[in-house]
Amino acid sequence: MKQLPPVHADMNESELSRWLQDLAGLAVEAVHPDNLMPGNLPAPGRKTVVVGAGKASAAMAAALETAWGRQYPEAEISGLVVTRYGHGAHCVNIEVLEASHPMPDKLGEVAATRMLDAVADLTEEDLVIALISGGGSALMSLPAPGLTLEQKQSINRALLRCGAPISEINTVRRHLSAVKGGRLAAAAHPARVATYLISDVPGDDPTLIASGPTLPDRSTPADALAILEHYRIEVAPEVRALLESAGDCPSPDDFAFSADIVSVLAKAADALESARDAALATGLDVRVLGDNLEGEARELGAEHAALALTCKGASSRPLLLLSGGETSVTVTGNGRGGRNVEYLLGLFAALEGAAGIYGLAIDTDGIDGSEDNAGAFFAPGDWARMQAQGLDPQSFLVGNDAYSFFAELDNLIVTGPTRTNVNDFRAILILPTDA
Repeated sequence: MKQLPPVHADMNESELSRWLQDLAGLAVEAVHPDNLMPGNLPAPGRKTVVVGAGKASAAMAAALETAWGRQYPEAEISGLVVTRYGHGAHCVNIEVLEASHPMPDKLGEVAATRMLDAVADLTEEDLVIALISGGGSALMSLPAPGLTLEQKQSINRALLRCGAPISEINTVRRHLSAVKGGRLAAAAHPARVATYLISDVPGDDPTLIASGPTLPDRSTPADALAILEHYRIEVAPEVRALLESAGDCPSPDDFAFSADIVSVLAKAADALESARDAALATGLDVRVLGDNLEGEARELGAEHAALALTCKGASSRPLLLLSGGETSVTVTGNGRGGRNVEYLLGLFAALEGAAGIYGLAIDTDGIDGSEDNAGAFFAPGDWARMQAQGLDPQSFLVGNDAYSFFAELDNLIVTGPTRTNVNDFRAILILPTDA
């Protein structure tokens, strides 16, 4: 792992901002599929089929092929995974499809249908390996019988704009799907199913990652309907009828799932641990605020600003605050930006240019929301630059336009797709004196 230089008083703002970006790069590297696939894979089946979905699924498939060939050079492997446009990776035996995220499209529907076909008619002598990561819900979006893709798109759009946490969004998605909530595994049984996961959900509940296509859960259609009603999301009569029916996802108590295995390969805590260790090695004090922080992005930013100011007043040593999780954005404006830049703008606005405090927030998949940036950063001197340019952070917050704000300051972080995904990574560097 790359080592970071110690933070010292002679470093200028540009160097300190670069230090934070290098730290974020180390965190992302620690959770990349190339570094995760286990050395001891399940024994091959008479037929071994790979399926998968998510922003990391293509890289997971490539890493699996390498590990599989090393451990079982004579055993054939085949199948298909679907990832977001631009997040593909080169595979030899596993087909890589691409579809839309966060709004599902027809190609995601086709991918889900093909996966169901790929696992059909298997026997107990066969093996299915499922490679699942965040983003899979939108990328393998096959509506439940009687529903249309357009209906699912409308509900998905409303859920993404209302500020609902990912746990609630995925509860709704599971009960409107023909493939999620364990249905993909149910279609594969009696074959053994081995699921490998990269978690993007706070708490790392495997049933919530990509809405659990191979993992049944105990939520009900009534739970999904209650969520839609809570956020006052209008649904078509067909959707309401489905959620009011007796139908449900496969039960976790079903004996067919007893032979399946589940492994979480990476999670937000792993990225934070890597960043923490790298920072500690430079002599910094480090405080991890949590790997599962949720809530309104700008409000969490303001809370962290208050904490940073308190810490600055109480310590004579440089301090790094780290956090992960997945915030939400209630969209009321027509601007550009994802939850990480909205969080960062909330933090920046509340700090009002406080000396010695630097901030960074990225989505570890390399795409914050639906824009081309991973996130953004700021330094104390950006407050004066902002004023000189006549920018008002509050007006950008009102318009949900944090992307444009940081673009004006040339502070966007653009990495391109990282091909992994453990959600938000946030870092606040606090120096005892202006640096």
